[in-house]
Parts: sequence; structure tokens; C-alpha cells
Amino acid sequence: MKIEHIAIWVKDIDKVCEFYRKYFGGVVHPIYHNPAKQFTSRFITFDDGARLEVMHRPDICVERNVGTVEMFHVEHLGFTHLSFSVGSKEEVDHLTQQMSSEGTPIVGQPRTTGDGYYESVVLDPEGNRIEITI
Repeated sequence: MKIEHIAIWVKDIDKVCEFYRKYFGGVVHPIYHNPAKQFTSRFITFDDGARLEVMHRPDICVERNVGTVEMFHVEHLGFTHLSFSVGSKEEVDHLTQQMSSEGTPIVGQPRTTGDGYYESVVLDPEGNRIEITI
């Protein structure tokens, strides 16, 4: 058995897809749009076959009953980060430095954690935590 894909809700599909393409080599697939549900998504495939579905609906919110309209509700409990293995400490350092110099927020500088992982933590364009590790 394997995980088929992981999905995230976003405000700006193109910006988020470009982030994962540029920094992690993801192949961005054509956009899917369901006008009846105002749903749009794109899949991103990575070298090892892992897939990320980047999804958008204009009515996504974190609160119910905004005004008099029942909005589509998204809970925020659950997954806390997505982790990419880049192969070496040097690549963790290099990619983190590149992202920092290009304005990507770094919330955890490269370091060895208490459980032995060498990692850094950055934020994607919508504030999702991305762990970069060996």
C-alpha cells in the first residue's frame, strides 16, 4: 500500500504550484475546473511518484456562517507540515539559503534535531510549513 496523494486548500493555485515546481522539481499538471462547484485543482508529481493536489474554491474560509451565507468550512487540525528529502546536508543548506535569499520565510534554520534529523523549515507562499531534510 502507498499514499496516493496529499491535498491542500490554497488561495492562489498558480503561486503555490510554482513554489513546488521551482524548489522541489515538481511537475505541475493541467488545471481541472468544475464550474458547478467552483472547484479548481492541479496535481504536482515529484520524482519518486509522490503527488500533491493543490485545490481552490472561492468560498473557502475558516469560519461558518460568515454574514448570512454558510461558507464551506475547512478545519485546520491535522497535518502540520510536508517534508521533502533532498539527499544531503549540503543540499538542505543550499536550498534553504537560496529560498531565504529569494524571500521565502525561514522558520527553522538548518540543524540536527534531537531525534537525529538534519532539517530546515520554510513556509510556502500560503504559510504551510515545509520541512527540508536529508
